[in-house]
Amino acid sequence: MFTINENYLKLPGSYLFSTIAKKVNAYQSGNPEAEILRLGIGDVTQPLAPAIIEALHKAVDEMADQETFRGYAPDLGYEFLRTAIANHDYRNRGCDIAADEIFVSDGAKCDSGNIQEIFGLNNKIAVCDPVYPVYVDTNVMAGRTGNYNPETGSFDGMIYMPCMEENNFVPEFPKETPDIIYLCFPNNPTGATITREQLQEWVDYANRVGAVIIYDAAYEAYITEEDIPHSIYECKDARNCAIELHSFSKNAGFTGVRLGYTVVPKDLKCGDVKLHDLWARRHGTKYNGAPYIVQRAGEAVYSETGKAQLKAQVDYYMRNASVIYEGLKNAGYSVSGGINAPYVWLKTPDHMSSWDFFDKLLHEANVVGTPGSGFGAHGEGYFRLSAFGTYENTVKAVERIAKM
Repeated sequence: MFTINENYLKLPGSYLFSTIAKKVNAYQSGNPEAEILRLGIGDVTQPLAPAIIEALHKAVDEMADQETFRGYAPDLGYEFLRTAIANHDYRNRGCDIAADEIFVSDGAKCDSGNIQEIFGLNNKIAVCDPVYPVYVDTNVMAGRTGNYNPETGSFDGMIYMPCMEENNFVPEFPKETPDIIYLCFPNNPTGATITREQLQEWVDYANRVGAVIIYDAAYEAYITEEDIPHSIYECKDARNCAIELHSFSKNAGFTGVRLGYTVVPKDLKCGDVKLHDLWARRHGTKYNGAPYIVQRAGEAVYSETGKAQLKAQVDYYMRNASVIYEGLKNAGYSVSGGINAPYVWLKTPDHMSSWDFFDKLLHEANVVGTPGSGFGAHGEGYFRLSAFGTYENTVKAVERIAKM
């Protein structure tokens, strides 16, 4: 008789955002007249920029012509896109990253889950707490942790690095030495950032203890302050210890189009084995590449016109972030984030639990956010609001919350 991967049974409940959707749908069905404003999931609301639409249409026309039709994409992605990425995201920032160290994919969420496949099951994993759930859940599914401990809200065998108000929601080096460290800055969910000097300390630490950093830079386009690094490769010797994940979802609105990439430098090794070679083997075996038309759209992101149009979109969402941050602060809430990230992290009032505040917000203000406890034990008592809604709905939602 067949058996199942019993590691899946260690996971409590369903995926965080699936649970939220079920609760919202249940409320909506019982209150069909309610206008629900969604500031929960980090999905964009602005349409694709004109430069991207133009590139999509042109690529679609190419697919209709025998001379320009394309089939399977190259394993790493088309060279035109990887070269654009290497030049604009790295070399223009002084980072030594080559086009053949970039692997194009259909998004950072998939890569952040799939990257763990190239590592042994005996690796000790360190994550921030609160944390983007995919980092934890995919390692649980693979069997790198023990069981879920409902008393602590954590998995046995996982190293948690608390990110609290006392340390500005920035992790400190763990007491137990990890093998793989997941970092995300600007951070999801807290919106926190670290300086280039602080990130260099993490790079030095990883190189010293022989760890790998999985660095999620999905929100780097939202950085507004100068001393905040856009890439971990701005740090000395990061090529020896870091893999970086990027997404086109948040900077270019590709949540429904799907495009991302992962950088694995050739200097990153385990003994004599290059992690670049392992990821290339995994990529070539299990993935057939992002569509040609989507990769052409990605190329348009780096055109001068595309960059100007996307900066305007990022500014639009950051204006929303400012509305949320200032509105809730003036209403007496304790808030952080929202300056270099499209998320505002607020403390729930009156020591209310995260899910109780979720219910209160939904039922009294018809506003949806994300309970902090869904991101980990140290997220309890906090709540995440997203700036990816429309400006009009964002203003309306903040006004409703302030009146509660």
